[in-house]
Amino acid sequence: MFTLDEARTRLAALMPQLEELIGVRADLAELRADLDTGGHSELGGLAEAKALEARLYAALEEIADQDIEVKGFAPLLLDFPGELDGRAVRWCWLEGDEGIDWYHRSDTGFAGRRPC
Repeated sequence: MFTLDEARTRLAALMPQLEELIGVRADLAELRADLDTGGHSELGGLAEAKALEARLYAALEEIADQDIEVKGFAPLLLDFPGELDGRAVRWCWLEGDEGIDWYHRSDTGFAGRRPC
């Protein structure tokens, strides 16, 4: 369980890793597109695609190992379990957000997002 301040602090510490993950995801998407259409890419071949895929999944697993819920990776969506007024919530960060400015009740999911 994270307080809002703890979730924000954890997110700030994770940002370099998240930025790297987003770059790996973009490289993997480009490499796959190149391999699917032309069979070759400046980014490499099948071996490089497998290596990027392994890096991507390792990074996602590393985040999940910190008790942060990875809800999506394109776009990247993270939930930090917490509590607000005695109710289970998720402090919610969506790729592109500057910080954690949203939450939702645990039983409503993303559709129930509200400003903090």
